[in-house]
Amino acid sequence: VQLQASGGGLVQPGESLRLSCAASGFTLDYYTIAWFRQAPGKEREGVSCASVYDGSAYTADSVKGRFTISRDNAKNTVYLQMNSLKPEDTAVYYCATDPPSAYGCFPPGGMHYWGKGTQVTVSS
Repeated sequence: VQLQASGGGLVQPGESLRLSCAASGFTLDYYTIAWFRQAPGKEREGVSCASVYDGSAYTADSVKGRFTISRDNAKNTVYLQMNSLKPEDTAVYYCATDPPSAYGCFPPGGMHYWGKGTQVTVSS
């Protein structure tokens, strides 16, 4: 079981990036999908999440209207479309997933599977 995140990079404020997270070893179809990020010196925070099982979803206030989580089941891949990027979005971004359950985006103990992070730097 593996999650491989990619798509990070250095962009200027106002630009866009799309992060990808390819899953292998299992089928994502009904899994809860999520993106987290951790900036230097800060705790990891949830960015966005979507649960098929109970229809719950979460988007951090700081990215609402700018970031969108999605999945392509045919490609077994999760995406995070990030628009209007700001310097404060600079962080290592991690994808995560959890088996379908009634806990949706908030499973006790956290998400079950994690990918290695991809660095996003927003700077002029």
